[in-house]
Amino acid sequence: MHPPRAAAAGRTASPTTARLINDRLALQLLQSEGPLTAGQLKSLTGLSRPTVADLVERLQEAGLITVVGESGAQRRGPNARLYGIVADRAHLVGLDLRTHSVTVAVADLLGRVRAEHTVLIDPDGAPDTAVATALAAVDKALAAAGAHAPHTIAVGAPGLVDPATGRFGGTDWIPSWHVGLVGALRARTGVPVLLENEVNLAAIAEQRDGAAHDRDTFVLLWLGQGTGAAVVLDGTLRRGASGGTGEIGFLPVPGTGALPSASGCDGGFHSLAGSAAICALAAEHGMPYGAAVDPKGADASSPGTGVHELSSGTGANEPPSGTGAPTEASPTEALPAESLVRSAVAAGDAGAAFLDALAARIALGVAAVCAVLDPGCVVLGGEIGRGGGAALADRVAGHLARLSPLRTDVRAGAVGGRAVLLGAVLAARDAAQNELFGAAGPGVSPRP
Repeated sequence: MHPPRAAAAGRTASPTTARLINDRLALQLLQSEGPLTAGQLKSLTGLSRPTVADLVERLQEAGLITVVGESGAQRRGPNARLYGIVADRAHLVGLDLRTHSVTVAVADLLGRVRAEHTVLIDPDGAPDTAVATALAAVDKALAAAGAHAPHTIAVGAPGLVDPATGRFGGTDWIPSWHVGLVGALRARTGVPVLLENEVNLAAIAEQRDGAAHDRDTFVLLWLGQGTGAAVVLDGTLRRGASGGTGEIGFLPVPGTGALPSASGCDGGFHSLAGSAAICALAAEHGMPYGAAVDPKGADASSPGTGVHELSSGTGANEPPSGTGAPTEASPTEALPAESLVRSAVAAGDAGAAFLDALAARIALGVAAVCAVLDPGCVVLGGEIGRGGGAALADRVAGHLARLSPLRTDVRAGAVGGRAVLLGAVLAARDAAQNELFGAAGPGVSPRP
């Protein structure tokens, strides 16, 4: 599907603006449709032949497009030339920061990942050492991709990100090396470094390539070690005044016996649906952690990590969601709650009571979100959402239908354990393309 032409809004663009609009439209088509001939660009844009010829020449001179082939084996000549975007015109870097690791992906201008590298971080080690290790991982990934330097970097991390400054909004629960790494990237590279909450990036990935690909409005409910949410309304990610949109762990809900406070979300939704709470609920249903199955074949939380020894999952030292706590497990461990949910799904009828009870808890948070936002679609992400799959999503939908009069589709996340990383690559791609392709002004249409 190619992007629609801009609608006229009662004003005429200047020649310069019109060229920018036409160029960007052509570039968007070349990205979405793949290589095209000048004739195909003319047909898809509605522009005149001379205008298409001019923009093709401009974009070639700018190094943004090039001839990549011909449209038919028997055809020759200018009309048969296929034009495509020069993917190596810029290289993009996406980072997924965890407490114990960092994963780096290097992609081309089309967002195709060329190299990926994960390194472990000692959270108890010196912050400077952790920063140096992460920077070395970036350099290694760039070298593997054949890139000399990045054009744009996007970083996904837990915690609040101030939308006004693009910096961490609070650092009490954020690993100090996260803050140091972002600062070092900005100082060392001199290129744009975008910092975004990890759940927001996962939502971008789900909207572009996952469960919400057909939705302009939806909420991603993140269920991992902690809980969180990302809100997309009318195609736009909503961050809130302080970057705190989606801090659902602090949502007061029945069944916790307490209320959350400004300094912690114990007693909020986190106490019903966080990893420690899920483990306790499983024990109540006769599914102690020690009996959980090893999640072989499950999506790892980061690429190339395989199956790892599971942690004890007591939750005693688990920091509260929404205060910078990681919402996914380290690549060196799988969440015990994820293993329990997967084993319950695999157990069929034997695990049904536990899954029903968990779905009832999750539905309380979803019902509150729906009452305020009416998103029409809620995607269950994170390790728990992925582990529960359709079996958990369908149960949440059933409980939700009894709590809310608003029709809401509940879906399991589809992107997998690399959602944050892929979202970072997409964010970097969008930023790079906005700069290189030029920003078309609103309310004007292509000119022939």
